[in-house]
Amino acid sequence: MLELEERIRRDGTVKTGDVLKVDNFLNHQMDVELFQKMARQWKADFADAPINKILTIEASGIGIAAIVAAEFGVPAVFAKKSQSINLDGEVYTTKIRSFTHGRVYDVIVSKKFLGPEDHVLIIDDFMANGCAMEGLLEICHEAGATVEGIGIAIEKGFEPGGKKLREQGYRVDSLAIVESMDPETNEIVFRH
Repeated sequence: MLELEERIRRDGTVKTGDVLKVDNFLNHQMDVELFQKMARQWKADFADAPINKILTIEASGIGIAAIVAAEFGVPAVFAKKSQSINLDGEVYTTKIRSFTHGRVYDVIVSKKFLGPEDHVLIIDDFMANGCAMEGLLEICHEAGATVEGIGIAIEKGFEPGGKKLREQGYRVDSLAIVESMDPETNEIVFRH
């Protein structure tokens, strides 16, 4: 998606340690108009899939997933990173290692909101190693849900996550795939 790539080039900052900072429009301050365009793109790309649920993980994926769910006219569910008193009943749970935070989270989805009748599109803001996706896929499989695809706003193509998931047969639709980035020059090269 050229508009997203242009926005990343204009407003993104490359930091050492393979960090791409896009918090001024994607994962802290949110450009909802851009999210709507991204949602329309995924709606077109997955027009052939019987999607009835959007799944993401807290926290940065929630804003994008909500807009995508509105575009598809289906509910959005987000996996929680901690148990809370308002999470009752049986749950699916897995562990996910966060690239961004460098720690392992217990991730939880209530069994009330995901089951065998669901055809899921998983949405997230970033993918590097694919650990979050693997955890969400594990939860979907445990629930008996059908994963129709994975929509990623920004994929770090130089990290193994996307390649691994595609090799496993998943339909991965990343709107911007960063091939390389240089913290010295702030140059970002995209895969096409």
